[in-house]
Amino acid sequence: MTGREEEMKNLDYDKSDRRLGWTLLGLILLWVVSGCGYHFVGGEDNIDPRIQKVFVDTFANRTSQAGLESLFRNAFIDQVLRSSRFQLAGRREEADAIIRGSIQRLNTTHLSYQTTDLAAEERVTVVMEVTLEERVSKKILWQNQNFSYYGDYPVASGSLTATETGRQSAIAKLAGDAAERAYSLMLSGF
Repeated sequence: MTGREEEMKNLDYDKSDRRLGWTLLGLILLWVVSGCGYHFVGGEDNIDPRIQKVFVDTFANRTSQAGLESLFRNAFIDQVLRSSRFQLAGRREEADAIIRGSIQRLNTTHLSYQTTDLAAEERVTVVMEVTLEERVSKKILWQNQNFSYYGDYPVASGSLTATETGRQSAIAKLAGDAAERAYSLMLSGF
């Protein structure tokens, strides 16, 4: 085989390799676009439209931290009020559905350390059970028995008061963020 014939043969292989690469890329893109059972919800509401009024029940608090039940219940009430999907029912008897919650754990862990091996930042994590239930039939519309969310806060070196203030602020923000996330998951059916 001459040098020219060999060069032409290599070009043919390069063209077929390129075609194969483009074909594989096209098939992969087609597979990704067609999906594999997952999809983005994009604000889709999976709750029966007849459910109009929601009552947020008193949350149970299984931790040693006093007041969490009110903080988290109020965060869920605020979330319902901010959303246009439901009206907030003033009493259980007026509601089509009830949001119930139980705070199972509130853990604090060190997130980062100073050079002196003292904590520089801590993470507070809440684990709770949240349920949306039809009031009359008791049918569970959405439930997460192990819903968890976390927030971080700085540790004030040498000031327990400042650190505790930061922790309380982080827990308050955590309650609002957790309520927003759980509410979004409720509506989307995840």
